[in-house]
Amino acid sequence: MRSTLALEQAIRLVFGTLPPAAREKLAGPPVVVDGARLDPDLQLLLRLERMSSAGTPAAAVDRRREHLDVATALVGGPPPAGVDTRALIIDRAGDGPALPARLYEPAGLPAGSPLLVYLHGGGWVTGSLNSHDTVCRFLAVTAQLRVLAVAYRLAPEHRFPAAVIDAVDGLRFARARAASLGADPGAIALGGDSAGANLAAVAAHLAVRGGEPGPDRLLLFYPPCAVIGRTASREQFGEGFLLTDADIVWFRDHYLPSTSAYDDPRASILLADDLTGMPPTQLITAGFDPLRDEGEQFGERLARAGVPVLLRREPDLVHGFVNMIGLSARSRAAVAEAAQDLRKAFAADTVGPGS
Repeated sequence: MRSTLALEQAIRLVFGTLPPAAREKLAGPPVVVDGARLDPDLQLLLRLERMSSAGTPAAAVDRRREHLDVATALVGGPPPAGVDTRALIIDRAGDGPALPARLYEPAGLPAGSPLLVYLHGGGWVTGSLNSHDTVCRFLAVTAQLRVLAVAYRLAPEHRFPAAVIDAVDGLRFARARAASLGADPGAIALGGDSAGANLAAVAAHLAVRGGEPGPDRLLLFYPPCAVIGRTASREQFGEGFLLTDADIVWFRDHYLPSTSAYDDPRASILLADDLTGMPPTQLITAGFDPLRDEGEQFGERLARAGVPVLLRREPDLVHGFVNMIGLSARSRAAVAEAAQDLRKAFAADTVGPGS
């Protein structure tokens, strides 16, 4: 706990009192890889993060969960104002435990808005409704839609495919209850970051292949797409850029019950045979992320399958940037652009071609 408190104090002191020029100097010499420079605020944050061992594979699961909740509360900044929330329960009538959920509604937003079902990141092991509260509020306000955050079950207490089942049921709940939630049943997006983005893509794929109504759109931030992938970005950025190679292995081993699940498309969506019929997709990657290349490979496969894809790399950011919008102006701008693109896409859907 001491290392977490030290990190909290350091972040508050450095980012709360120092002007940008001083922070940039404190971050050290610029980090440049393949012509892209790491955002100085994130570079400084990474230096401060090294003060704590609570977010590393050396820590126990409960410690890592606590660390993520504390850290995201710090780096997410003040929760955006003008958003009403209410707690919900997704009751599955005996087919699984009830799932906590939280609905975010921008003040004054009329009924019939689009709905974004959001699945938090955290490697299928950590993360919660609280860890991603700020980004859900930010997405709701910026995209002008309702957000339904779903708390799927976490490993290792509930290993694969429990989280997949929960993601599918969260989507089904949103489809069935959209009108009662104040949303348009014909304008439902499914999204998430990191592990949540993986689950969103998998749930959409299962719906399409199973002949069920899937989401109308996907919003994916830096999804892990291949459990055993060894890409160039994983070799380049597997150490020193927040998400490490050791982290990836730690999360995988807690989530998947055996190596036999590695090539299951419900774990490695990049291995799915057929991606035709998937919904229009926004896929955002980070330049300094070990998962960058596999996410972009998935986007390219979607495009080859005829799926409309907006694939964008944020060259100066790291994995996890959606949670850092309070300290990094670049992270905030990247999430805002994704939210605005989603808003425009739904508006275009409403107008329709030729209108």
